[in-house]
Amino acid sequence: MKKFKTVVAGLAFAACLSSSLQAAESTPQFRCKPGETYYMNVMVTGVEYWFPVYEMFKQAAHQFGCKTVYGGTPAYDVNQQLASFEQILAQKPAGIFLHPMNPDPFIEPINRAAEMGIPVVTFAADSPNSKRVAYITSDNYREGKAAADELGKAMGKGAEFAVLENPGQDNHDRRVSSFIAEMKTAFPDSKLVARAATNQDPSKAYNAVLSMLQANPNLKGIFMPEASSAIGAAQAVIENGGKVKVMTVDVNAKVLDMIKSGQVFGAINPNQGIQGYMGFITLFLAAHPELIDPMNDAKRSGVNPFSFPILDNGYAVVTKDNADDFRWDAYLKRRGTKGINE
Repeated sequence: MKKFKTVVAGLAFAACLSSSLQAAESTPQFRCKPGETYYMNVMVTGVEYWFPVYEMFKQAAHQFGCKTVYGGTPAYDVNQQLASFEQILAQKPAGIFLHPMNPDPFIEPINRAAEMGIPVVTFAADSPNSKRVAYITSDNYREGKAAADELGKAMGKGAEFAVLENPGQDNHDRRVSSFIAEMKTAFPDSKLVARAATNQDPSKAYNAVLSMLQANPNLKGIFMPEASSAIGAAQAVIENGGKVKVMTVDVNAKVLDMIKSGQVFGAINPNQGIQGYMGFITLFLAAHPELIDPMNDAKRSGVNPFSFPILDNGYAVVTKDNADDFRWDAYLKRRGTKGINE
């Protein structure tokens, strides 16, 4: 009798397990289909900022069994980036992780991608009037405000300051406008005495700062919304006594060296890894609406049930004390990967 009960229990367990496995097989899984590929598209592909973003974009994809491709254009040229975006569309990818150089030129291509069933997630810069499904960013307004708070305290009361900028690039415009607004609010006795467009060109930044220093001998600080201009700006400051504080957003190996040596005052650095990791996850969910069953009219209307207007990936303040924690070469060595080359 005991043996009979054991056999019955075993058969019941087997039946239960079989039923569970069948249910699992019929339940949509968070896994990619063979060959399912997601692309990351940027301008100035050699800029170090993109590398940690792609590293974690790639890691998330691999965890889901997906493939990724890094690309775009090496130039700071919106038409060339648009052309590279069109080339990706021709490959019929599962999704595109996009940093649009300018918002409006990308509206039509993004909307066309949506009509093709290819979701687009923007990051670090946005195309808000397009049909992109999500925007992953560090809050550019908070970054500009944080930069102003750091630099304003260091400059002291009644300081004259200047800004370098890249008009037309959405995220940079936000950082600059927020920086200026916070300086007026938190340091009302400070004065903006000069501003110049450098378009991420260190040579233009160098020449612009030389002119600023000559015209404004009491200049105490300079802010720029990206790292390339910081290199040229800092070099001009060094050649003229090194007393003007340079504050930037984003870091690369050269900027980190200059922060460590005191040639650059500091930087606000977005959390690039989270930007890439969450970017992939949002793309995957947008590409697999069958995984989502929200309590709304998505099934009736036929729209993609996934939408995430803005996700803030956060930022860090980089100083002499923590600069080495942001080095790309050390990060790659620790992770044992080939970065954008795989």
